[in-house]
Amino acid sequence: MSSTAVGCLLSPLLPRPRSTVAAAGCNCKSRSIPVRASMSSPPPPVAEFPYLPPAQRELMVEVLSMVETGLGPQLLPSTVPSDVLSFQNPSGSAHGAIDIRHGGRDSTVNFVLESWLHCQIPTGALNIATLLVFLNSSTDAPHLLMEFMQGSPTSLVLLLDLIPRKDVVLHPDYLDEFYHQTDLDKQRQVLSKLPQVQPYMSSSIYARSLLSPTAIAVDINCGDGKEQTLLEEIIRGKLNMICKEIVQIWLRLCVKTRLSSEVDQGILVKRDSLIKSKAIEIDLEANLPRMFTPILRSQAA
Repeated sequence: MSSTAVGCLLSPLLPRPRSTVAAAGCNCKSRSIPVRASMSSPPPPVAEFPYLPPAQRELMVEVLSMVETGLGPQLLPSTVPSDVLSFQNPSGSAHGAIDIRHGGRDSTVNFVLESWLHCQIPTGALNIATLLVFLNSSTDAPHLLMEFMQGSPTSLVLLLDLIPRKDVVLHPDYLDEFYHQTDLDKQRQVLSKLPQVQPYMSSSIYARSLLSPTAIAVDINCGDGKEQTLLEEIIRGKLNMICKEIVQIWLRLCVKTRLSSEVDQGILVKRDSLIKSKAIEIDLEANLPRMFTPILRSQAA
């Protein structure tokens, strides 16, 4: 799949009028799509996480609810096309859903991206569920990332981080405010003490470079199939508590307008743009083709 198809999928991230969506950044046929009211309409397919096991699904739904409640009127209704809200490949072996909501005029939020991907693989099924909240240049506070990656019933990879937007070496006050005073590392340490938890290292050097010193990047492996209940206990216990605590910290501390005088806003915008283009587009272009090439090509035709 070329970047053209990915551009079609990611076109909701581009600036647009509030009332319609026009495909941009690709050779897609121009479309005008009515705004989908988010509060009065039924929840979009992405909010259902139908392929996640119950414990993971409950946690993702609860965290999404926390974020949407915390951001409240800052978020505009979703304008994502219906064929992107929910999609699958022709064989039915891969399914996905993506929803994107932008922040309003006076909001510190750039966009909120919620997604899930499900694909049958030789060893079973791969499930990925993602929440990414990108802030805009009215603040230099960290972005929020939470992602589950599960390839077996008894193991799970978790990425949870407040992604820094300033160099924490050059700006120790930034490190202190968002990562030290908030005791974020204590949450990581609590999880790392579990015998089933090992550090997870992404194969992407670029992805690793984006994370903060307190990032939770772990592989939770409970052994063979007999230990599925143990994974559920961990998720409903310590993992549930830690994820909600970190999201609460982000909502309390980061979702407010704060831009220190020493920040070059141009550099902030450039940094955010690079993160979006590399961490989102490149990642999708590397993974979606194997699952959705035929359907995405048909959309891009």
